[in-house]
Formats: sequence, structure tokens, C-alpha cells
Amino acid sequence: MPAMGERTRTIGSVVVGLAGLGAASAVVTYLHRYGLSGLRVDREALRGWLSGDSLYAYRSEIGRLGTTQPPTAAILLLATAVLPLPLAGGLLALAGVAALILALIALAGPVARRYAKPRWPVVLIAGSLALISEPVRTTIGYGRLDLILFGLVTADVVALRRSAWARSRAAWWPGRTASQPPRRRHPADLLRRIWATGAWAGVGTGIATALAVSPILFVAYLALTRQWRAALTALATASALVTGGLLIAPQASADWFGTALLQVDRSGPIGAQINQSLAGLLTRLYDSDTIPVLIWLSFAGLLVAMGMIRARSAHTDGDEIAAFTLVGLTSAAIGPVTHTHELIWVLPAVLILVDAAARRRIAEKRRRHPGLGHAVASVVVYLVVVLPSSWTASWNAELLTIIVLLNALPWRPGVAPAFPVNRWPRPVRRTPAIPAPRADPANRLPKGS
Repeated sequence: MPAMGERTRTIGSVVVGLAGLGAASAVVTYLHRYGLSGLRVDREALRGWLSGDSLYAYRSEIGRLGTTQPPTAAILLLATAVLPLPLAGGLLALAGVAALILALIALAGPVARRYAKPRWPVVLIAGSLALISEPVRTTIGYGRLDLILFGLVTADVVALRRSAWARSRAAWWPGRTASQPPRRRHPADLLRRIWATGAWAGVGTGIATALAVSPILFVAYLALTRQWRAALTALATASALVTGGLLIAPQASADWFGTALLQVDRSGPIGAQINQSLAGLLTRLYDSDTIPVLIWLSFAGLLVAMGMIRARSAHTDGDEIAAFTLVGLTSAAIGPVTHTHELIWVLPAVLILVDAAARRRIAEKRRRHPGLGHAVASVVVYLVVVLPSSWTASWNAELLTIIVLLNALPWRPGVAPAFPVNRWPRPVRRTPAIPAPRADPANRLPKGS
């Protein structure tokens, strides 16, 4: 038995080492292929800012592109202005891959546990499939923050689930609850209590909202589902970071909110084929250089209503992962400019489809080919995001896929609830039925009377 255990650990170490070597090779390939073009523009804008120019004054010679980073993100990226470009891109890629792995542990790990499968092989397979997808390739290759934003928002999913578990445990577990303060107030005890109760729910979304604009839709979702503590925490975190950016860089903050935020073409032409948003599609259909605003707002409002309604239904049925995925897909669809690196929320949608297919296959064994529809859908959606965008953009495949997922993405009742669940329900006391009064035989009337 010890020899078998040592052999298993050795094989696991070899597999993890090979996976790390493959991931490093893929990252180096992406950095060389895409040339860190996005980070290059941000870096030149930051250099001009440090020399006294406006943060948003720089425009590249090719494409007239400018930085789209808000002041908070620009302050975070200041080190990239002085570091060599390959080193800065490598550090961003390392942080993005780490955020992706942690997010997959939180999303794919529970799926493996439900089917009695080892967690790490499932996470490694999911990570390998995610690493070769177009959203991850372009995020790493362009030097963007989308993987970090994805990890921050996913951290709030974990926090909401832990908070629900802590409240459920308090309802049926005897003794002190996790929400009560420890007897010995050590810093480690405080951190352990914060982790156990999920009290940090909303911090990740707040940081992501301060670093970008699109995650603000997650804050609206938290308020819509009446998760007030997480919503207020997210708002407070975002407000604190934005205020800090305003104090550190007041002129850059004024330029951002005054002009740069409204210049939606800073990352490229609205009508470019690579823009896989609703605004880009409408601009191309109308053969215009500007967005048809009224039509865009009308259809965007419908997508927001549909995405939020279905996200709230998924939350009510106890699938917080599907709810956050629907919100992320909605944010990608309604934005004025959506490049492939912003389609990261399609990946958890693929995981949900795979899980739904497996659940249906187990629950409906009597049917012929149970779960086949969800399995085929997961393969099709994955192919859309794994093929190069130059192949799929001309068909608007990414946007159409997002719209279909907003309408038809299934959720799995009870797999990831963000509300307390009573695991030991009390037996229902039934009141005994009162028997009907029997007729007295003495009072029966004789026949023929």
C-alpha cells in the first residue's frame, strides 16, 4: 500500500509538471503571436502620463487606438511603464493564469465531487480546454485584465456559497456557529471566521467594477436578487477605489469621466468585424460609422431584461454559478465594444452545459440518448470560442452564441445555492382527520316507510 501511494503521488507530480510545462509553452506562444498589442498601447499612454501629458492623449499610429483603462486600472498598471514589455506581459499572463486556475477550482471542482470523480484531473482537463480557447488566448496575448476580472467575480460566487453554508449550518449544527466571534481574538481566528462565513462577498465584484466598467452589471444583479450585504459591499469597495484614484490622479479621473468614457471607439472602430457586440452588429447592418443609438438601446434593454430575469430565476432555484454566467454574458452582449478577450463567461456556460448533460443522463436512463442535446450544445459552443475569431467573426458567431445562451442556458436546481438550505427539515405534523359521524342503527327508518 505505501508503494502504491508513492507511485500515485509520483504520477500526479509528473502530470502536474507536464501540465505546467504545457501551460508555460502556450503562454509564450500567445505572447509572441499577438505581440501584447493592447498592453503596448496602455504602456505608451502610461509613459506619456508620467512625462506630464494626459493619460488619454496618446493614440497609436496604426488604428488610432488609445488606452481604455480607467484611472484605477492605470495606477495598477504603472509598473508596466518602466518594466520591459515582455516581462510586463509575462507577469500579467502569470496573474491571469493563476486567476483562471483558482476560478476553475471553484467552478469545476464541485462538479467533479458530485459525480465522485477526483477533483484535480477534472480541473486540469478544464484548464487545458480553457487555455486553448480564444478568449484566454487573446487575453494573454494582448496583455489584458479580463482573466483577473473573471477570477475576482468568481471569488464572490465562492463567498456567497460559503455564506449560505454558514447560515445553513447555524440552523442545525449544535454548538457555536461560525458567525459568532471566537473566544480568542487572534488575527488568524478573525481571518478564519471571515473565510468561513463568506463575509467578503462583494469585494471581488467591487474591485472588478473599479478596474473596468462592465462588471457593474453584477452589482445590479446582487441588488435585484436582494443580496443586499454583497451589493453594498461591492458598491463600497468600488467607491473607495474610485475615490482613491480621484485623490491620486484627479486630472486623469476628470478626463476619464468627462471624455474618455464616452469615446467608445478608443479600442477600435465600432463597425469592425471583430466587435462582437450588439452595437457592432447594428452598426454593420446599417452600414454606418456610428451606433444607431435608439435601436441599440431598445434591443439592449430587451437583452438586459431577459438576462436578469433568467439570472434571478437561476438564483431562486439555487444555481448561483448559472446566474453569474448569465449576467456576464449579458454584459458582453450589450457593451458598445466587445472583443474576443471579453467573452470569458462563455467558458462557465460550456461547463454548465456539460454538467446538465451528465445530470440528465443519470436522471433519465429510460429515455433514448438522454442529455444528448446539452452535450451537443456544449461542443458547438466550445468550438465557437476555440476557433480563431478571424473564422467566426464574419458570421457574428460569438454574438449569436451569446444571445442563444441567454435564452436557453439551463441551470441546475440546488447545486450552488446562495441562500440557507435546511438540510435536516423537521417532520411535518399532520393533524388527524376527524372521522365523519356514523349513523345510529336505531334511528334507521324501516324499509317502505
